[in-house]
Amino acid sequence: MSEQLEKYRSMNPSELETQQRELAEQIFRLRFQLSSGQTEGLKKLREARKDLARVKTLLREAELRKA
Repeated sequence: MSEQLEKYRSMNPSELETQQRELAEQIFRLRFQLSSGQTEGLKKLREARKDLARVKTLLREAELRKA
């Protein structure tokens, strides 16, 4: 498994929600930079999207475990 996934798995749900908000904000900023012609952010944008998907998946898993 990737180190990012291990890092996220060690977080509790409230930390994951905070991480989710931060990643969403980062994606917004990166998309804005990309639209203004700064292409250096493309790789960072892809990684941030993947990280956001990982966090959302872990939050959903935690939600299903409670039910």
